[in-house]
Amino acid sequence: MRNALGLLLATVVAALAITGVWYYVSKPSAAKAAAQSAAAKPSEPAPPPARVAAKASSKDDVETTGTVSTRMAASAPAPVQPRSTCANPDALGISRTVMVDTTGGPGFGLDHFKQFDFLADHEVVLTFDDGPWPVNTPAVLKALADECTTGIFFTIGKHATYHPEILRQVLAAGHVVGVHTWSHANLNGKKMTDETAKEELEKGFSAVKFALGSNPAPFFRFPQLQHRPSAVAYLGSRNVAMFSCDVDSFDFRSKDADQVVNTVMTGLDKKGKGIILMHDFQKNTALALPTLLRRLKAGGYKVVAMKPKGTLDTLPEYDAMIGQDPKLPTTMTNARPISSVIQTISQ
Repeated sequence: MRNALGLLLATVVAALAITGVWYYVSKPSAAKAAAQSAAAKPSEPAPPPARVAAKASSKDDVETTGTVSTRMAASAPAPVQPRSTCANPDALGISRTVMVDTTGGPGFGLDHFKQFDFLADHEVVLTFDDGPWPVNTPAVLKALADECTTGIFFTIGKHATYHPEILRQVLAAGHVVGVHTWSHANLNGKKMTDETAKEELEKGFSAVKFALGSNPAPFFRFPQLQHRPSAVAYLGSRNVAMFSCDVDSFDFRSKDADQVVNTVMTGLDKKGKGIILMHDFQKNTALALPTLLRRLKAGGYKVVAMKPKGTLDTLPEYDAMIGQDPKLPTTMTNARPISSVIQTISQ
């Protein structure tokens, strides 16, 4: 009896074990069921590459991937070239611009300075002395503008105080404004002292600053090209570049505009290049300049613009002299706007 019960119990356990194994084997796994379920669905397009959706603002609707904006990913446009403002397609123009470091007072112009001969064949620098002056300086500015070219203006301090509005036109037109002493005194004269020469220099600098409302360029030319040795050394200590010339127009003694043109072109054809000395103070120069610029163009000459690396800091004591000089025109000592002086009350 006991053996029979044990046999029955073993049979039941075996049957349960067999049933459990069959159920486990026949049931699909979770992974298999998921795969079968996916296969039973209609095919769908593959999802796009993973993206981080940037929340678009009202100003900038840019979708961004994990690394780069779609706007940035587009090829960058070519840089915009500045549009020329020159209305003359056949203008003389400017061939190149050089920047001058005036530290130590370098000299330019082979008549007196030979160390810094930087001009190539058929390159010229246009320079004008003794302005600003009514009629003549504006005529020179127009001729330069018509040919889209530039020059250096070496200004007499007194003239700057007489006609500050003209000197400001020179600067506004993009030309360089240097200095030509206070009163055009010969700094190498027999009665000239070092102290008087210094005053001529510094008052000239301060007068130009006073007229412009800003510092002048650290460019200087000696009147009559008379280079006082002590003044040369002083300008060097002030880091002011000095200019002589290669071709002198001698316009101050020319009988007419044609003679100015011929003198300059003869000198250039002989030397092949150079710094040209002219005077915007002179009527014949103003009349000659349009023709001269066309002759330069026809002769294959190219204008080089010289720009200083910095400006000249004037000395306060000489600035004060200019502001307090009773000999200056009242327009300079009474620096009020014109609207506060003159008002139309009836018309």
